[in-house]
Amino acid sequence: MLQNILLLLALGAISGFAASADDWKGRSIYQLLTDRFANTNDSSASCNTEDRRYCGGSWQGVINHLDYIQGMGFDAVWISPIVKNLEGNGTYGEAYHGYWAQDINALNSHFGTEDDLKALSSALHARGMFLMVDVVVNHFGALGDNNTVNYADFSPFSTADDFHPPCLIDYTNQSSIEQCWIGDSNSDLPDLNTESQAVVDTMNTWIGQLVHNYSVDGLRVDTVKHVRQDFWPNFAEAAGVFTLGEVLSDNLTYTAAYTGLINAVLDYPTWFPLTAAFTSTNGSLSALKNAAAATQSNYKGGASTAGLFLENQDQPRFQSITKDQSLVQNAMAWPFVFDGIPILYYGQEQGYDGNGDPNNREALWFTAYQTQKPLVSHVTSLNAARKAAISSNKNFLTTAATFIDQQNSATLAISKPPLLALLTNSGNASTSTSWQIPASAKLFSQGEKLVNVLTCTAVTPSSDGSLAVQAQNGLPQIILPASALDKNGNLCKDLATGSSNAATSSVGFGSWVVLGGTLVLLYLQSLL
Repeated sequence: MLQNILLLLALGAISGFAASADDWKGRSIYQLLTDRFANTNDSSASCNTEDRRYCGGSWQGVINHLDYIQGMGFDAVWISPIVKNLEGNGTYGEAYHGYWAQDINALNSHFGTEDDLKALSSALHARGMFLMVDVVVNHFGALGDNNTVNYADFSPFSTADDFHPPCLIDYTNQSSIEQCWIGDSNSDLPDLNTESQAVVDTMNTWIGQLVHNYSVDGLRVDTVKHVRQDFWPNFAEAAGVFTLGEVLSDNLTYTAAYTGLINAVLDYPTWFPLTAAFTSTNGSLSALKNAAAATQSNYKGGASTAGLFLENQDQPRFQSITKDQSLVQNAMAWPFVFDGIPILYYGQEQGYDGNGDPNNREALWFTAYQTQKPLVSHVTSLNAARKAAISSNKNFLTTAATFIDQQNSATLAISKPPLLALLTNSGNASTSTSWQIPASAKLFSQGEKLVNVLTCTAVTPSSDGSLAVQAQNGLPQIILPASALDKNGNLCKDLATGSSNAATSSVGFGSWVVLGGTLVLLYLQSLL
């Protein structure tokens, strides 16, 4: 019966799909800057990061290296804004990053053609992967201060009335945050007048067309807090796909308010204590624990669709703060083991250590996309562990993680059955760190075979189901039952005892499968 249903779908019973928040829950996202990830012909083009100039990365370059991204276990790619940006070299360089729009109805020719972007979307979908596009609503571009802005250069908004009057932001005043211009005395960005109904209608029409034209599965929305809150629900509805917003704030209450307006937010309220927790051996894991637990009760619908990250294009890379590889690997593990959608910023897996804009926007082609690197292996294992847990427990994505109290303040134990994550900030010089999982936690049964999937070593619980685990040089451990691992798979298969008959790739709500060149969505949960 299932084969007949698959055939009908492949013949065109389903011709399109708008990815919802539920469809994104099981995804893991690789974020890249289009200009810096890969160029079209794979030449080792020069790229001086500090110059803030275009270096030649393209959509075709991304296509050329999808094996690299997918090989690490990622099944979604977040690319830079795609629209035409201002040309020229201004106070802060060129618009290689894509955030200085000039014409939202045209594409950035530096990244390729319309056919190239459609080809990228098709190439991702053919692999069962999702495309996330970064979009900017709040502002257009500028190469200098507000005195040099020529509104006639912009499209479709080309008069001063389409923008708020110039003013510097007072971050203690929400109206100022929403209506004044991001920037400084050297360069500031014209702030779109989203109080104008004509502007609102144009933006809503634009985003619907963008999603449709390029078969976009999700949006990362820039500078969400800088636009009035009641703008967002209709914009998200017009997009018709998952919307993940940037609200740059460490204030949970402030940030959580936006989860009632769009699907989800980047989890900045947890990112701040996450970074602090693993920056040194003196970091506070309890502060991280408390912040994370608070997101579960304050974000609308819980934290299951929050975007979890350690690095991005706006923040210093983590290895610019610490070089301790045990701390690095623990911090990198967090987005993959707590509630939410893990996001990895390109280059993190290669050990890049730029200390902030523009130095955190390095060209990746200098690495030759090597896969035999410690952090590439680490990320691959993290993704594989999460996928195994999703496959093993149909409720994994909707079950909130819990913390198991530890006497050692340098340790953290996170339970999200069947996955147990053991993290520590004791550092690579540590020789005595351990975790204690009591029998009362009822995680394991007597004689159950367990595996630390980061090292593929067996772990044995006591006869009462309790577990004592000794850290090795301060490295994290992720424990899964051997029965949750496919003995025919790639994750610790020598210790695995489970089996999988699935012929599709789990993505949370449904599964993608390619038949006869046609990509369709199977709602397996409703069929089984």
